Amino acid sequence: MKIVIPGGSGHVGRFLGRALVEAGHEVVVLGRSSGVRWDGRTLGAWAAEVDGADAVINLAGRSVSCRYTPENLREMMASRVDSARVVGEAIAAAARPPKVWLQMSTATIYAHRFDAPNDEATGLIGGDEPGVPDYWGYSVQIARNWEAEQERAETPATRKVALRTAIVMSTEPGGAFTVLRGMARLGLGGPVAGGAQYVSWMHEEDFVRAVEFLLESDLAGAVNLAAPEPLPQREFMRELRAACGVPFGLPATRWMAEVGAWAIRSDTELLLKSRRVVPGRLLEAGFEFRFRTWAEAARDLVKRAGR
Repeated sequence: MKIVIPGGSGHVGRFLGRALVEAGHEVVVLGRSSGVRWDGRTLGAWAAEVDGADAVINLAGRSVSCRYTPENLREMMASRVDSARVVGEAIAAAARPPKVWLQMSTATIYAHRFDAPNDEATGLIGGDEPGVPDYWGYSVQIARNWEAEQERAETPATRKVALRTAIVMSTEPGGAFTVLRGMARLGLGGPVAGGAQYVSWMHEEDFVRAVEFLLESDLAGAVNLAAPEPLPQREFMRELRAACGVPFGLPATRWMAEVGAWAIRSDTELLLKSRRVVPGRLLEAGFEFRFRTWAEAARDLVKRAGR
């Protein structure tokens, strides 16, 4: 297949692109500073790559690993919505449109909850939960607008899938696993604000396999990309510490988490929001995970990273 990946130079795009090339596909990366150049907002010469391609996997969007200032939140919104819009325009204008358009989305679209998992059929969309910071609702609105832009694109010959993706755990530099492993090895990987909030995750290998599965399947619409067994943050970090051979992890209060997030120029939403997401549609379609539990995934990732 010829597969075009807007935003393919980012953390997920790098390991996904390598895997697809190794599988024998032709991969074209669209990027602002590498690959075929595009600006993520306007049609240009890059659209010729979409015409005649078999698939588009749009991963473009500003990284969420930043302080959630009003300016950064606006940039998150614009980079996602604009890129989805212009990819839709390129597909609509193509003489030979791709058969499938996989559009990155996020598990953050679901509500902050502890009582039950969120699947695609029964999950609660977030935005108005009591007792959470107002700007968490803006993160949900980003996700809703992101998916809506794909939905409204007039691409009748192209199957559309929104990838509601949990945290992808990868040894590729620059990802969440690198940060969390570093904390665990320093003995800092204890429960945050009690640690009851759920962590939804997916091993990089299963992410790649799920993408390949969706390229070939007939699924359309929103699909959760997350391992079947999310777990509370305190248990998540306990398993990671065990894989690293570290027997203890210092706990952190909410205000300590605020200080730590500020120090690494990130935001506490990534630590404190309870993302209890499960892959209902993938499992129903027959997808088989190689890493169902975090304990086995953590051991594998730590081994790959060299402990």
